[in-house]
Amino acid sequence: MSTQHAEGNYLVRRMTRQDLDVAVEWAAAEGWNPGLGDADRFFAADPNGFLIGLLDGKPVASLSAVAYDATFGFLGFYIVKPELRGCGYGIKVWQAAMDYLGDRNVGLDGVLAQQRNYEKSGFVAAYHNVRHEGVGGGETPKGLVKLSAVKFDELLEYDAPLFGTGRAAFLRGWIDQPGATTAAKLKDGKLAGYSVMRPCLRGFKIGPLFAEDESTAEDLFQAMAAAAPGQPIILDVPETNSAALALARRHQMKTVFETVRMYNNSPLRLDVNRIYGITTFELG
Repeated sequence: MSTQHAEGNYLVRRMTRQDLDVAVEWAAAEGWNPGLGDADRFFAADPNGFLIGLLDGKPVASLSAVAYDATFGFLGFYIVKPELRGCGYGIKVWQAAMDYLGDRNVGLDGVLAQQRNYEKSGFVAAYHNVRHEGVGGGETPKGLVKLSAVKFDELLEYDAPLFGTGRAAFLRGWIDQPGATTAAKLKDGKLAGYSVMRPCLRGFKIGPLFAEDESTAEDLFQAMAAAAPGQPIILDVPETNSAALALARRHQMKTVFETVRMYNNSPLRLDVNRIYGITTFELG
């Protein structure tokens, strides 16, 4: 993709790191409740993959198109200022993003109302992700360790097949972000699951929560909940993982939002039964 594309008084270009703060503010206004440190962590995943549309020099549209490797990318932050929707500014940012991602298999978590539009662009639904919200509290289970006790290469090896590809640049910042709580479970010296919880504008979001079995997922969830007593906690669960849905119900979490995971090439063959909470709607 060229650095920028202009048409009349409308310009699409790559975001600077400061531009991403604007997109995060828009996400907050949409009710997406971004994490307090999301901008730095997201930008590190692919500094070239964030696009902004400028009308007469003023930001009006955003979209992230993170290229994780040569085969996989993920779209997010698709926002147009409300008063300018339907004017074609969003589709121009979309086209620039798809040009940048090229022949990669591209994923997204879209709101259900936009599913038909994504299908028109060649995307196919794989499953739904359901956002659950509850209240933190309880005791931290025994037998867990912090992620700092796990070798990073081991974490990458565990994470990649559950996410769909390696994401070292993203994970380095994600697990070390300010205010985050992390936990991991080891069995016979090997990683059997891990979780991260980050502070958001309101409460905390748990993600990812990956685990080999229900008991491990339960321990990891309880560790996260215990670190946020009395605070809202949010978990985004693949609808096809019945054990994850049951975990959310056990902890009196309520369904508050739903997205559809879609891909433009072919759905990733992820072991969804080990995915008890996705990382983020924005970056997959």
